[in-house]
Amino acid sequence: MTGAMATIDTLFVTRLYRAALGPEDAPLLAEIEASCRSLAVDDAAGIRWCARNGYPGYTSYASLNDLPWRFPAFKALARRLDRHVADFAKDLALDLGRRKLALDSLWVNVLPEGGAHASHIHPHSVVSGTLYVAMPKGAAALKLEDPRHAQMMAHPPRKANAPRELQPHVSVATAPGDILLWESFVRHEVPVNRSPEERISVSFNYRWGP
Repeated sequence: MTGAMATIDTLFVTRLYRAALGPEDAPLLAEIEASCRSLAVDDAAGIRWCARNGYPGYTSYASLNDLPWRFPAFKALARRLDRHVADFAKDLALDLGRRKLALDSLWVNVLPEGGAHASHIHPHSVVSGTLYVAMPKGAAALKLEDPRHAQMMAHPPRKANAPRELQPHVSVATAPGDILLWESFVRHEVPVNRSPEERISVSFNYRWGP
């Protein structure tokens, strides 16, 4: 006699939200790209911070925290991001009560050839994400890590052909105009940019606000 057939459930799922700006937003994306390139030349405080901290290329993360106020294009982008984040919060079944997820920070990243962003998380936030502005051929894809990875101290490696949902790391290829959202506890990185052209993105965090 054989026993009952075993069943396997999938628990503790990590969600990745993906969307894209529409064709009608092509002028907006072009304006954002021009603003990013301008900031990389004109933001003296940001340039100094990058030089002091050995940051490859340019980021406005430590110098400018009011881009939606300074640039109409970033204000328009923030309105679009608000809608995507609200949809993602519903998918995550977040009980927000009378509060909502609010944009906490938004910053520019201009990564030259040879530049990379080390693995990190975004503490004090609920949802993080990136709009991809310029992704030339050879630009590195975002690399996400299984949030449980650090606890797997005696765990054997996964097979190279394991299903995507079982891989410890997943790389997500993107194109200009793509938007990715993930919960802020998910560790992620940008491997070395192999393109001779700049990889440009706009990253952001949403907190549980009043």
